[in-house]
Amino acid sequence: MAANSEYRWKAGMQTSSQQLQAAVGEILNVLNLPKLSSFGPNAPPVVKDGSPMPQRLVPFDSATASQMEQRTSPQETIEVTPRTMPMTRENSIEPETSQEDTLIGAPMGTLYEVTKLRHLRNPEANDSFRSPLETDFISRGDIDIQDALDLFGVFNRSLNHYLWGGIALVHSNLESVRKSSSLLLAAILGVTALHIPGKAVIFDICYAEFTSLVSNSMLNRSHCFDTVRGLCIGAFWISDLSWKLSGHAVRIGTELNLHRSYYKARKTNGPEHMDAARLWYLLYVCDHHFSIAFGRPPVIHEDQAIANHENFLKLPGTAQPDLRLLSQVALFIILTKMYNTFGPDIDHILEEYDLALLRGFNMDLDGWRMRWESQLDPNPFISTYPSKGVALHYHFSKLQLNSLSLRGFKELPPTELSPSRREYANLAISSAISILQLVITQQDIREGLVGVPLYLQTMITYAAVFLHKVQRKWKSLHLVSDATVARELIQQTIDILKRVRASERHLAYQIANGLAKMLDRAKIEDQSSSSNPATGIPGYEASDIAPFSVYGDSMDLFDEHYFPLGFFDVTSITGAGPHMNQDDRIIM
Repeated sequence: MAANSEYRWKAGMQTSSQQLQAAVGEILNVLNLPKLSSFGPNAPPVVKDGSPMPQRLVPFDSATASQMEQRTSPQETIEVTPRTMPMTRENSIEPETSQEDTLIGAPMGTLYEVTKLRHLRNPEANDSFRSPLETDFISRGDIDIQDALDLFGVFNRSLNHYLWGGIALVHSNLESVRKSSSLLLAAILGVTALHIPGKAVIFDICYAEFTSLVSNSMLNRSHCFDTVRGLCIGAFWISDLSWKLSGHAVRIGTELNLHRSYYKARKTNGPEHMDAARLWYLLYVCDHHFSIAFGRPPVIHEDQAIANHENFLKLPGTAQPDLRLLSQVALFIILTKMYNTFGPDIDHILEEYDLALLRGFNMDLDGWRMRWESQLDPNPFISTYPSKGVALHYHFSKLQLNSLSLRGFKELPPTELSPSRREYANLAISSAISILQLVITQQDIREGLVGVPLYLQTMITYAAVFLHKVQRKWKSLHLVSDATVARELIQQTIDILKRVRASERHLAYQIANGLAKMLDRAKIEDQSSSSNPATGIPGYEASDIAPFSVYGDSMDLFDEHYFPLGFFDVTSITGAGPHMNQDDRIIM
């Protein structure tokens, strides 16, 4: 009886196996794939033409796979690089992405429509996908959950609001972030650790995790809006990665069609399209922050969404964060026009007819300040910083613009400066003084020195070094009326930066040390140098400019040699630890 039962079971299994093989064989035949026998355990993988695929260079066994699974989340998993270009076809194109009813479309979309090759298709946003919590670096034990909760709380109550009222974070709690994006999680925790005393070890852990996830994302076709947000957060605060992160964020953003979201938001006013449009504006600001700071061409140009940004404010649901963000968009439209007008060549001296163009840009900046300063209300977390920040950006921009009058000079002009060149040089000096005075006298600016994005810290440094070099190396032209006042402003700025409360990795300490060395060097040279007092001390050529970096680099880079500002670098001219307060604001 038992033998008959076993026989019937084996016969049934054999029949089922034959049916399954026949079905799979039919599927392979329809898809024009190799026969089922070619997929045996010892047979090499094959491609459609039957030729064997190259063997994997590194053995990849189940243990390796298990190890990878433990260290990554499904959403941002380490993808094994394909051994050949994938040629997988999709059965049908999604109705919302079909171009069959559209006469004009992207050429690559037409190629996808004809071939149905999956790798040609523009990847869609993957916001609906949520990764389990068991796979991130908190679950692995790299970061304690309580530390993570504390760091997220600080970011949510302080740093997030320096990014224009919270545009960069749409999650209200840590668990929501963990479910959405491990990259965003690492960015938030790492950036916050950078701003808190005694958190350097946590920052190092987060930095390693973040850079690993960013590297993996380069060839990953599955992204979500939070991937872009995480890259932007990293770019705004992690100095050695800022340029690369901003460019990578823009590329992913365009893959997710963020550049089209403005038009969809105006048509539908849907919350998802509004958030996507905000993210596109955030990308524009991020891209242009570092375009101006590094003196490199921006990636995003002024399309209709950028040029008509104020129309976005007319849509229902816009609020103070939108005003703050779009005030930045408006400013960088002006600064980018300046860049395009005068070019990136730091050795090019503006002619007199070029100087006439500066007046128009000065008027544009005056109009920008009048338009936005009164519109930005106090923020419950960062007080009056939004409107004070407009004044700070205004003087930054004035300094950048008017310092062009001195651009390209490697030695003192052979003749007296023309009245117009002297006028604009004095405007630049006045702007540099105003920047340092704002830092010294305005409490909300001082309290934001640690929390503000890198661009502002860079410009404060630029103002101090510009003022120092002009008063020392061009003293015979009497551009700085009181050299003692200039030195005192720089020294007071150094003292403020030295008192900030942040991780020892923070850029503020390195700026303070670099500026202090600059003043010490000047004092020693005043005592011992035998150089001509009319021309000052020997200077430095543009080739001495060091790269903009902080993580693992020497503090010596942040003295008067240091400048990431290519386009606006007129300073190469030569003459011959602590606690948080009760409301969790990051303070000095």
